[in-house]
Amino acid sequence: MDDLRYQVDLLGAMNQKLTNEEKMYRMICDMSGSAFLYINFTENQVRVLGDFSVFFPDVEVKDVKDLAKLYTKAEEKYVLPFRDLLFLEKSQRNTDEGVIRLKDENTWVECTVSVLYDEGGEATDKMIRFQDISKLKNQNDDLAYMAYYDMPTGLYNKNYFVRLLTDYMHKAEQDHTVVSLLCIDIGDYRKQKSGLILFAGEEGTQQFGKFLSSFQGDNVVVSYFNTDIFCIAIYDPRGNRTVENICGQIQKRVETPFELKSGQKEMLSVGIGIAEYPEAAGTALELINCAEIVMEQARRGGRNTVRYFDAVILDELAKNSRMENELKEALSNLSFYLNFQPQYDAKEEKLRGIEALVRWQRPDGRKVSPMDFIPIAEKNGSMISIDSWVVEESIRTFAIWKKKFDLDILLSLNISASQYREDGFTDRLLGMLKKYGVKPEELELEITEGILLEDFRAATEKMCVLKDYGIRIALDDFGTGYSSLAYLKGLPVNTLKIDKDLIGSVISDQNTGIIIESVIAMAKKLGLETIAEGVETKEQLNRLNELGCDYIQGYLLGRPMRKEDMEQMLK
Repeated sequence: MDDLRYQVDLLGAMNQKLTNEEKMYRMICDMSGSAFLYINFTENQVRVLGDFSVFFPDVEVKDVKDLAKLYTKAEEKYVLPFRDLLFLEKSQRNTDEGVIRLKDENTWVECTVSVLYDEGGEATDKMIRFQDISKLKNQNDDLAYMAYYDMPTGLYNKNYFVRLLTDYMHKAEQDHTVVSLLCIDIGDYRKQKSGLILFAGEEGTQQFGKFLSSFQGDNVVVSYFNTDIFCIAIYDPRGNRTVENICGQIQKRVETPFELKSGQKEMLSVGIGIAEYPEAAGTALELINCAEIVMEQARRGGRNTVRYFDAVILDELAKNSRMENELKEALSNLSFYLNFQPQYDAKEEKLRGIEALVRWQRPDGRKVSPMDFIPIAEKNGSMISIDSWVVEESIRTFAIWKKKFDLDILLSLNISASQYREDGFTDRLLGMLKKYGVKPEELELEITEGILLEDFRAATEKMCVLKDYGIRIALDDFGTGYSSLAYLKGLPVNTLKIDKDLIGSVISDQNTGIIIESVIAMAKKLGLETIAEGVETKEQLNRLNELGCDYIQGYLLGRPMRKEDMEQMLK
């Protein structure tokens, strides 16, 4: 009797232990956020654990017969096949473990399968875990979106676009066709995007990007590169995806303003550069570079201009590349030298000053025109080093002549945009003047309108500082810029240099004479001096005297000359 009571108590304790363990397992399942389906093949038993109704509502699973209902419900609810998860063929060991994702339009469910086998290799038990991974999937989708797309515009970003363009080019090589690349610059808008209308600029960019996205489709991809550049790649352009058709639609769209949320209307102006594979380049980055080069030409060519990359431009690039390498050698070997050109009083032909001009002579004796090498030096950054040498060498030479010949004249220096932008430019210039004993009022800096267009306020502030120290400021090439008259009254300048293109036609063209006369009259009223550049004939000099020009510079009275020749002239 005691023995029976002991066994009953033992069974009770074991049942209690099983009950407690079942509670524990059930709590673990509930806290895991998963549901489990257990199948015992030997005894044909089925159990579910966890919140199974979250994944399969309205389906009650109590025995093996209910698996058919579960299968039917799963096929209705989820996209991917569900049969192998439930009805495992015992001999197909390759399908007994692994992960499969079942998805409806709102939910991603990850199903993990595990199977136990007996010694004979027969499946005895099976467990399927169902886990909602929608949140993780959405997070991964967001990360993937950020990796491939630009968030504000919804277009492909630059990195992914380069990858797609590379794929297009590889495919085009196999299919013996072409890939056209359009680089679109809304650079005029960049100038507008300052101050209070910065946000308007961003909204305008987004609207323009949305318009470009309408071209996206089979064999066409659109990308947003940066602040004001978009790119479109077209595989095998034909039909409605030809370059001409897409460019025409873009030009037509920007003829009408973009209406912003504030009610404000903003106009955009585009410059489009086009390059084709395989004609222009062999890699995606090279093709983009070619399209950007002609895009810059289009931007400078006027509103809504299109430029194509061709063999002529390719030759020019090769020439510029060679010149860049030669420039590096010239800087190392100091192959530059100075020419000086005199400036004279227009009436008395008395020496007013001398302008220092940089020149470059190759080792073989050939001279390179400043019109050729200065733009390249500006672009690759070597102009700063060249300018630094020119400033010091010209001031040093001028100081020697001033002392040697007791001169009372000016030294004129051309200042590049890259040098003028440098933060320490003013201090270095003043230090150079002090080093060689040249007075600030004996120096005249010639600046171009391009410096002003980049950042008018900063450029003007620097001019004011220079002028406060006594340095004179001359506005070079006056008469060629479209906005010179608009900003002239706000500039702290002393002198206007009338461009030589105007002087060249002062005799032959009556309208040119009227323009020059107006410029001179305006300058006098503003208290400014005028210098006419490029004076080559006595007739031009006489005409400029009639118009009231103060000073002249040109081949008539003095060509640019080497230092030794200028010294002989000064004697």
